Parts: sequence; structure tokens; C-alpha cells
Amino acid sequence: MKLTSRLLAALLAGAIATAAVAADPANVAVVNGVAIPQAKLDAQLKAMVARGQKDSPELRNAIKDSLITGALVEQEAVKKGLDKTPDVQAELEVARQSVLFRAYVQDYIKGHPVADADVKAEYDKFKAAQSQQGKEYRARHILVKDEKTAKDLLSQLKKGAKFDQLATKYSEDKGSAAKGGDLDYSNPGNYVKPFADALTKLQKGQITAEPVKTEYGYHIIKLEDVRESPVPSLDEMKPQIAQFLQQKQLESLMRDLRGKAKVE
Repeated sequence: MKLTSRLLAALLAGAIATAAVAADPANVAVVNGVAIPQAKLDAQLKAMVARGQKDSPELRNAIKDSLITGALVEQEAVKKGLDKTPDVQAELEVARQSVLFRAYVQDYIKGHPVADADVKAEYDKFKAAQSQQGKEYRARHILVKDEKTAKDLLSQLKKGAKFDQLATKYSEDKGSAAKGGDLDYSNPGNYVKPFADALTKLQKGQITAEPVKTEYGYHIIKLEDVRESPVPSLDEMKPQIAQFLQQKQLESLMRDLRGKAKVE
């Protein structure tokens, strides 16, 4: 069958147009005439790299294959009219809302960066609160269920037994027992009151003269060291303070939006 010159010209024009679309560097691929823009691949690549994956040709090819498969499935779903079903329409609307929400928040953050002065002011508040906590105490303890056992262990300590060895062998607090009873540095406020009261009365190297009873049992406490509560530097705290202030900004923004809205 011979093709007419008009039909041949049309076919050639279509082929040239398809080739031009496929060759467009702004496109990753063309699936059944529908272009997949490079921007789609770039967006997925950026998200995956942010989650810790390494940018590589293999990763880019994997994303490209995924986009092509997705385009093919999308086209088939549309052919079957699945995009018109109520459930799918509802899901598409939710996805659209989510994307717009994220875009709006990102745009707001871009236009309202947290000022260094605000970060510094928040850090100063944090530093002042930390300094009020005072000292940190490094303690060891041996926790047992009954007073008799506790007194027996105290007797052994007075005779020269090693505190860490007795803690490892007898303490019911298995977490610290594995470290010879070491509780590391902590503010007394983190302990139950009878324990904290007994601990803060000790001198460095001293052991409680009597077992200390708490809701957990009977403790023998040794004070290893005391230090001023350390405060992280501004540079160390800056990222999390900025994030905290940014979150407060967004919460205020959402309250303002709801305050201006008519919600029935």
C-alpha cells in the first residue's frame, strides 16, 4: 500500500516531534508520548540523598526506571477510568493538599528565617535555667531488696571489700551493676528524694553510713565526684534552638490562619 504524500508528511512530522521531545534534556524519558521531566527525577534524588543514600549513576537509573514504571501504570489506570472513582479522587485530593501544605510551610520558612539574635536570646534563657540546677553528682550504688543484706554489704565494705565488685555481684539494678554500680553524673533532682538527700550530704569518696530506703529497696551509696552542671555552647545548641523557634513560628502561623478563617 502506498502512502499519500500528505500522510507521509504527517507521519514524518510526528516522528520528528516525538524525537525532539525524547531528546529534550529537560526530560528523563517519554512514555507513550508523555514526557517525564528531569525535575521529577531531581526531586526524588534530593529526597533520597537527604535520607542518607549516595548520589550515583546506579541510583539515578533506579529512580528513572521507577518513574517509567509509574508512568506506565498511571496511564493504564487512567485508561480504565480509575482516576475518576470517588476513592481515588479523595486520595488524590489528600495528596494534593499535603504537597501544597508542605510547599506553603517551606515558602513561609524561607521568608521568615530565625534571627541569630532570637537564637542567642533563647540560648541565654536555657543557660540561665541550667545554671540554676547547680551541681552534678557522680554516684555509685548497690541496690538490694532487704535491709539485712544491705547492712551485711556495708560491713564488707568497712572491712575493705571493693564497692564496684560488690555492686556487680549483688545489686538489683542490673544496668548500673554491669558498670560496678556507676550511675554517671546526674543532677540530684533526677533521683527519688531519699536517695538525693543522702547523696548530697556525702563528701567525695564517702559511703552512706546506713542503708538508704526508697520505693525500690535499700541503697548503699558512694559519692565519686561533684562538678558544676556543664552547659553546651551556643554553636552546639544553635541548630536545635533554631528548629524550636521555627516550630513556634509555625504554630503561631497556624493559630493566625484559624483565627482569620470562618470554620463552620
